[in-house]
Amino acid sequence: MEIYGKVALVGSPSSGKSTLFNRLTDSRKEITGKEYGITRDRNYGEGHWLDKTFTLIDTGGITGENIPFQKEVQDQVDLALQEADVIIFVVDGRRGVTNSDRFVAKKLLPYKENVFLAVNKIDDKTMIADIYEFYSLGFDHPYAISAEHGLGLGDLLDDLIKKLPKEEKDVYKDHLTFALLGRPNVGKSSLANRIIGYERVIASPLSGTTRDSVDIFFERDGQKYIMVDTAGIKRPGKVSEDLDRFALIRSADAAKRADIILLLIDAEEGLVAQDTHVASYAIENEKPIIILVNKWDLHDKSNEEKENFTALIRNYFKFASYAPILFISAKTGYNVDKIFDVLREVDNNLHKRVPSSMLNSLILNAQMDNEAPDFNGGRLRISYCTQSDEVPPTFILFVNNPNYFHFSYKRYLENAIRKQFGFDNCPIRLLIRNKRASDVIGG
Repeated sequence: MEIYGKVALVGSPSSGKSTLFNRLTDSRKEITGKEYGITRDRNYGEGHWLDKTFTLIDTGGITGENIPFQKEVQDQVDLALQEADVIIFVVDGRRGVTNSDRFVAKKLLPYKENVFLAVNKIDDKTMIADIYEFYSLGFDHPYAISAEHGLGLGDLLDDLIKKLPKEEKDVYKDHLTFALLGRPNVGKSSLANRIIGYERVIASPLSGTTRDSVDIFFERDGQKYIMVDTAGIKRPGKVSEDLDRFALIRSADAAKRADIILLLIDAEEGLVAQDTHVASYAIENEKPIIILVNKWDLHDKSNEEKENFTALIRNYFKFASYAPILFISAKTGYNVDKIFDVLREVDNNLHKRVPSSMLNSLILNAQMDNEAPDFNGGRLRISYCTQSDEVPPTFILFVNNPNYFHFSYKRYLENAIRKQFGFDNCPIRLLIRNKRASDVIGG
């Protein structure tokens, strides 16, 4: 697979950029819909054409009109233009040339040599003549395409690839990926901006500003990272708009893709039931959680207050008792650097290996110290234990009968493994296998 440079999709709102993004990345990663101007932030994906791949950047629709977030969106577009090697200027062939298209064209004129004009929504040959009016925007050779149906993309992509520089290595390898999850307005985007040092993601005091999941690539102290900033997750009963449903799906997808979840809690508002709902995305995907108590600058930061808040968190998140807790302020930068120390510790735990001889010695001693209870008509006997190569750390127990395995004994063995081998900040999983059969019960 040959790897090429970066392509930015730019255009007025609802020109079809996100539909084209989905088509070229073979995904439904970007939010699309009928509402005007859905995408706000830059969004990254891997575009594909034949045996070639390239980085694709979707951007928010820009216009000269005075609409919410337009300044922030234009700032994001400017950053994408500086970053991209080639630009696809997407216009709506059905609408014809609009004032917004002219506004975008003026912004793109300094990049004219690297701009491909794609006249979208040309769904059949009878509409081909509609593309000629777009010559008035000042760009040569408009390409007639239909992002929805995939028509006309071959010629565009053939010419685009010729213009793109070829990458010598896969930039997606060897990254530690972490996702920022939390209910709306807990400070996820502010933390993302603080971590990378500039306004990469739109931050706003309005609740629910981020609606896409945004992948941010950066390097720190020799380690490569991908940070996923997600939309705030609302309670199911509060998810009324289609966009909120899409955002929820994107957050769930981010939890699946990430190695580690950073769960943000609002120190000012305190803990609410919605925080446990957000945490469930990590639990369901067996991902380690780091709990970040944000906006701690609004408290006196005394040890007593930290201890009280920590006790409250432990009570709320009994199902994630292993999760490290860090008190931070995205606004002031308090303790933000320490996040990376904890990330490295958790990542090391995730990939820790224990020799089978040591595991079996522990399991033997655990059974001698505390024999399994009678359950389902029999008593559990564990004959052998080994660790698989899976993440999170997964331990396979070969037993006389998986049906004899009581959940309380499972918890007992998990705690024994954690204590003995230092798996104290990530989830672990036990798989129970009948030593005479291939049936497995997941832990």
